[in-house]
Formats: sequence, structure tokens, C-alpha cells
Amino acid sequence: MSLAQICLLVSCLMPVLCAGLAKSPGFGRRRREGGFDNHLPREWLARQQGWQARANAAQANCWEALPVLLAGLFVAGQHQAAPATVDLLALGFLACRLVFVAAYLADRATLRSAAWTLGFACCVALFFVG
Repeated sequence: MSLAQICLLVSCLMPVLCAGLAKSPGFGRRRREGGFDNHLPREWLARQQGWQARANAAQANCWEALPVLLAGLFVAGQHQAAPATVDLLALGFLACRLVFVAAYLADRATLRSAAWTLGFACCVALFFVG
């Protein structure tokens, strides 16, 4: 498995991990009363606040970013781009997405926007390599 494929796999798992965080009970003094309502999960998530609401938003954004990465990797493959370049761009995307999620959870909007922009740039660059 190439590095780009590993990055793709991790990128596919990131929304699931963010969803798990959003549904987690919390820690310490911020521990939530009640718990996750699996009968009405979307409605329950929509009522959350704080970092759990941001984790849910990060989940949605991870799903939204995934098709751009997939398309970029597909086009790079069609153009027979150098594997090292594709790996580097995929790794850059993944690193940016990890920073994005961490910044989202920490409520660091400027850092989050910068990470999103750099990650998106990595995907766009995949269209032009090869």
C-alpha cells in the first residue's frame, strides 16, 4: 500500500472518529447529563454545544473534503504523476486535516481556516502533477 493510499484510508476514517468524539459523554466537569440518543442521532447532535458540536461540524467537513481528495488522486493517477509527489501531497492534505480537526475542537478559527486552505491546495495541486 502506498503512502497516498494510507493517507486516503486515514482520511476516510477521520469523519468516523470525529463522530465518535461528538457522541462521547465528555470528561470531568463538562461531562454531559444523559447520553447519546441513537433513536434520533441527528436531532440529538444538533442540540449539542461546545467541543462536541464542533466535533460534529468537523465530521461533516471531513466528509465534504473527502471527494476533493479522491478526485485529485484519481486525476494524478490518470496523469501518471510521480508517486513521490502524490504521496507528499496526500501526506500534506492529511496533516492539514489533522490540524483542522484539532483546531476545530479547540475553537481556533483562524488556524482552522488556514489548515483547511492548505489542505484544499494540496488537493488542487494533485490535479496539476504529472
